[in-house]
Amino acid sequence: RALVADFGIALAVSTTGGTRMTETGMSLGTPQYMSPEQAMGEREITPRSDLYALGCVLYEMLLGEPPFTGPTAQSVVAKVMTEEPRPITIHRRTVPAPLEAAVLRALSKLPADRFASAAAFSEALAATSVTTTAAPAARRSLPALRLPHIRPWPALAGIALLAAGLAGGRILWRELPGADVVRFTVVTGSDHRLTGAPLGVVTLSPDGRSLVYVGENSRGTQLFMRRMDQLVATPIPGSEGATTPAISPDGQWVMFYLGAGARKVALAGGSPVPMAGTNQVLFGSIWLDDTHLAVGMQDGSLAVLSEDGTSRAVVSADSSSTWAVIPYAVLPGGRILAVKAQGGVLTGAAVSVDATSGAMTTILPANVAAVGFDRGVLAWLTAEGTLFGATFDPGSGRITGGAVTLAQNVRVAVGGAPGLAFSASGALVYVPQLPFDLTVVDRTGRARAITDVQHRFHSPRVSPDGRRIALDFTLGGSRDVWLLDRQQGTLTRVSFENDGHDPVWLPSGRRIGYATSRGGTIGMFLRDPDGAGTAESLLVRPPQITLSDVTPDGRLALAHTNGADGSWDIVAVPFAGDRTPQPVLTTPFNEYYARLSPDGRWLAYVSDESGRNEVYVRPYPGPGSRVVVSQTGGSEPVWSHNGRELFFRGFGDRGSPLIAAAIQTSPELRVASRTTLFDVADYEAAAPHANYDVMPGDREFVMVRQGRLSEMVVIQNWPEEVLRRAGRSR
Repeated sequence: RALVADFGIALAVSTTGGTRMTETGMSLGTPQYMSPEQAMGEREITPRSDLYALGCVLYEMLLGEPPFTGPTAQSVVAKVMTEEPRPITIHRRTVPAPLEAAVLRALSKLPADRFASAAAFSEALAATSVTTTAAPAARRSLPALRLPHIRPWPALAGIALLAAGLAGGRILWRELPGADVVRFTVVTGSDHRLTGAPLGVVTLSPDGRSLVYVGENSRGTQLFMRRMDQLVATPIPGSEGATTPAISPDGQWVMFYLGAGARKVALAGGSPVPMAGTNQVLFGSIWLDDTHLAVGMQDGSLAVLSEDGTSRAVVSADSSSTWAVIPYAVLPGGRILAVKAQGGVLTGAAVSVDATSGAMTTILPANVAAVGFDRGVLAWLTAEGTLFGATFDPGSGRITGGAVTLAQNVRVAVGGAPGLAFSASGALVYVPQLPFDLTVVDRTGRARAITDVQHRFHSPRVSPDGRRIALDFTLGGSRDVWLLDRQQGTLTRVSFENDGHDPVWLPSGRRIGYATSRGGTIGMFLRDPDGAGTAESLLVRPPQITLSDVTPDGRLALAHTNGADGSWDIVAVPFAGDRTPQPVLTTPFNEYYARLSPDGRWLAYVSDESGRNEVYVRPYPGPGSRVVVSQTGGSEPVWSHNGRELFFRGFGDRGSPLIAAAIQTSPELRVASRTTLFDVADYEAAAPHANYDVMPGDREFVMVRQGRLSEMVVIQNWPEEVLRRAGRSR
């Protein structure tokens, strides 16, 4: 039996005088269950608002969360007003189509589009088929989402498939005859794929004729360029290891971040040229002109870098309460269009920034992952991967029209970095989001999903008793640590900072360590697995420090931190007493992916001292010689529970194999054999830690499967689509 205990507040009166409390412009209620008209504080609230709330409850019963979530009430209300709820069958394929259609119709923005009565809603819930008139618009616009073997491209009304060619994987989409909005896909070559790195991976030249992206192959990562009049992409020499690319206004150079700062290289190839920069991570950059860039840095500052070696802070780290201010475009008048990210994820408010004073004007309050502007139209990407567009007045910083959906299922990487870029010519490119599955894979490569819930799962770690899996994912713009109970199949939240990530179990199983930010700096924190109480700070130090492993006796934490030269170092931090980091491996090269053997005597790690990432094992804490475990490059080492095998992700001529190396430690340390298990190219990688773990018994692995990231979608003249659909096309 169902008992209705509280159905929200649609109409209330004050205790004095019997006057209405729900005056025009005032809203009362729980944001997750409020109808749009209720959220706007409209005076006339009809029973159809109750049907909307009931639709929210049914949606949550099916998916485990309300249609719209967020870290603040304001962010939830913003979604209620501007976004469509995600189709249910994306995450729960077993939900019948008529049931989904009924729930989504109840969640229509306009009351007139919902059911006329609760009886009509009830009849729709019992229906066995869906008619065209009964299906809500959100359902009709996404027919491909029900088909598991078809890429979920946005199927906007009026778009027809005109031509397709296998060469280069080109698929051309056009709207109705005479329109000039064009959509097509670009596919990477078979010898590489897009990297799953959590930083920027794509960019377009200002004229929209050249696409540059970060690709990954057997040699590591590198920038690739695909000109729109060509069928294949070519690697850019000198760009090995690059991230966050941005093409110069003249189309001759591409700026990128590498190791200890900003560099640029000619698109034709050559030696990288250092730019005035920083040893911080660059979260994003745009060219202001041929010699100046605006860059968002990890300490929260927004700076202008000049090729003459000078740097000027627009938003300083001292005065900013944000984790990053990430620039995306220059507005008329010279203001910088940016995302003011908060809470350790690269999503937050869309703002315009005065390039001289640093003063900010808020455009959208929360949940924005990227933003662009062209010809009086603003585009913004939500943390859930929906791209919207609306008319916009850059002078006042106000959106002047209704939101139009430009694309759905745009990739937003773990942590919030978008797979999206805009050009100055009215083109954009995005990476489609493929479904994430948390899977268990045996040594032959056979996989099975261990939960039917799909999130952007990241960094799974199996508990010491094997009963639970700690991991993190982003939900409603907030990234936190959760626990999956393997027997019950339930997910329970552990951290509540809205940016908890990279969990590590302590040997007792009674504590979990993880990374989160304080004052813009990522540090290490501890919590009980039940999430009770407050987080205990283990260590916070700039620029960042993250937990990687714990010694078997529970006395020391192995951690990754950035050295003075910007490279990754491995340090040990005591849990008690003086928590000053103790050097373990601190060289000019990157040393990361630290994992201790079960007996605590051997340290596996990755170093790029040879010019590429290789897996090494050495005695811990030392002394003693190290051995190279990988042969043609490798990353993500994880020990077996018995300590006799070391698993790692290798680089092969084809694919990316998971390799099991038999490690002998007596009479001397050596690799006895290497066995290739299965290809892991479709399983998400991570840095500076492994993105998988070994299950008890050493016969299975828990991994995050997303599929091969090999496709990008280009939309040419996207502002015209927004203007036309808003009735203002020129």
